[in-house]
Amino acid sequence: MSPEVGELNESAIDEGMQSDPDATMALLADLTAATDPKLRELAKNLAGRLMLDVAQKTPLRRRGLGKLVTAKYLDGGDIDLDASTDAFRGVHNAREIHIEELRARTWEKRDTALCLLVDRSGSMGGAPLATSAVAAAAIATREPSDYSVLAFSRDVVVAKSQDSYKPGNEVVNSVLTLRGFGTTDIAQALEAAQAQLARSRAARKIVVLLSDCRSNEPGDIDAAARTIEELVVIAPADDDAEARAFAHRVGARVTSVTGPTDIPGALAHVLNS
Repeated sequence: MSPEVGELNESAIDEGMQSDPDATMALLADLTAATDPKLRELAKNLAGRLMLDVAQKTPLRRRGLGKLVTAKYLDGGDIDLDASTDAFRGVHNAREIHIEELRARTWEKRDTALCLLVDRSGSMGGAPLATSAVAAAAIATREPSDYSVLAFSRDVVVAKSQDSYKPGNEVVNSVLTLRGFGTTDIAQALEAAQAQLARSRAARKIVVLLSDCRSNEPGDIDAAARTIEELVVIAPADDDAEARAFAHRVGARVTSVTGPTDIPGALAHVLNS
């Protein structure tokens, strides 16, 4: 893929994405840490584009339309005669009905806010790093105006905060700069996610935890998880026993993935169920 110093063979990468996309993205993720700065930058830019493309291939359907409410009649909805009684009083005396007096039954939009928690403890490179980057891309694609991405080990690093704008490719590139480091403090990470989502005014708030859920720092992760309005867990398929046990204890939804290309479908499953 890199025939010369500072070069990247995009044709070989295209072939790799056709034959083995997971392995190709894993290799690209590793190349984002190459010692050669030109190659590193090329790999980072290409990886960001490819991962956003992979993330967009599986549509992430929003769950439901929201709830039926009575609101002011503006441009749509069925007029609620019972709620509009005051508007019709005195009509027999030729009083003009003002539109702002009318009430309608309409669907209230249920906005969603997401916070992605990426476990960067232990080994973080290759396939795990690519999987995390695709997850960030998928979250950015689903809720481009209200999401955050946090990476955690013993400490929490903010790749994108809830109330700031950052282009999706830059968020993906921020994740690609991560490498494995330190122990795992899931309780602190969940608290940080809660703080991020508190900045949102969305009706539905979801934390997506990408981890094997094996915490080795002090802190009650079950108690922290139970303060989360809605928690979904995505774990590696070859090491998901602890994650499934944790999800069962705290009432979270859980699924597992074998590699980066599984992420869009896994997210669609846990977020829409």
